[in-house]
Amino acid sequence: LGSGIGVMAAPSSPTLLASGLDGSTGAGSAIGPDGALYVTQAKVGVISRVDPKTGAVTTFASGLPEAIDGFPIGGVMDVAFIDGNAYALTTLVGPALGGNPSDVTGIYRVDSSNSFTLIADLGQFSFDNPPPPGFDYFVPFGVHYTMEPFRGGFLVTDGHLNRVLYVSLDGEINVMIQFGNNVPTGLAVHGNQIYMAEAGPVPHAAEDGKVVVFKPGSSSAIEVGSGAPLLVDVEFGRGRTLYALAQGDFPGPPYPDAGAAALPNTGSLVKVNQDGTFTTLAENLNLPTSFEIIQNSAYVATLAGEVWKIENIADAPFGMSE
Repeated sequence: LGSGIGVMAAPSSPTLLASGLDGSTGAGSAIGPDGALYVTQAKVGVISRVDPKTGAVTTFASGLPEAIDGFPIGGVMDVAFIDGNAYALTTLVGPALGGNPSDVTGIYRVDSSNSFTLIADLGQFSFDNPPPPGFDYFVPFGVHYTMEPFRGGFLVTDGHLNRVLYVSLDGEINVMIQFGNNVPTGLAVHGNQIYMAEAGPVPHAAEDGKVVVFKPGSSSAIEVGSGAPLLVDVEFGRGRTLYALAQGDFPGPPYPDAGAAALPNTGSLVKVNQDGTFTTLAENLNLPTSFEIIQNSAYVATLAGEVWKIENIADAPFGMSE
């Protein structure tokens, strides 16, 4: 994990890079082959390109499945790239949930700005392959949150059925690992090791906000760090330093249903230390959902439809220059 070498320079205060997006039911992100930031606008079925230097926002793709009114989460949740091609992850859409009859919970390849090809029906797979007996769930189609390129396909977290799927580009789907009630969210990969953020069960207490690691074929994961409420993402920065994003404090009691957002302005970006603790780099973030790291800056997408930039996140010697 992080080297801890040298003196840590304080990260800059978050600055607003872009606004006016509609991430109100989910805002996933990825770095494209052009080095730009790509962010999903889940509610309106759009993927936007954000220039990481200027903050200029342009529409990359539109017409993807939109979130269904009344659901706290859903629509186009994440975006990722393999071999220069963009792919979009959707969840909680389709006729079985009262949505558009042509929409599917799954992974779509983006063929053009308004043309898409479904490569994997994750909702049907989840319905046909439920969790083990005794597992408590009420949405048989799953709630898919993040996808991450891995071995020529994708890893996909299901934060409701509490498992990670592996999906090939020809549509084959398998359960890679099944968990208990830990609510898997974000993913990062280093070689054969898969790092995963866990939000933990409601009320998403700080001690349940964990980063864990496992390998293909593992039946359980090893804890790497914990201590931030409602973790939603994890990424590697310079020097193999690991960072995580917490959406923040959960409202209540009484507590809302699973899937509800954290309290506004309680989110944080943290660094994962070698001793399993977290160091807070930025706090009071407003409903963050995902982040990416470009050089020595973190770019945080939020449910409020904003992208915030946090510079100088790495320790020296990795943080000395962009």
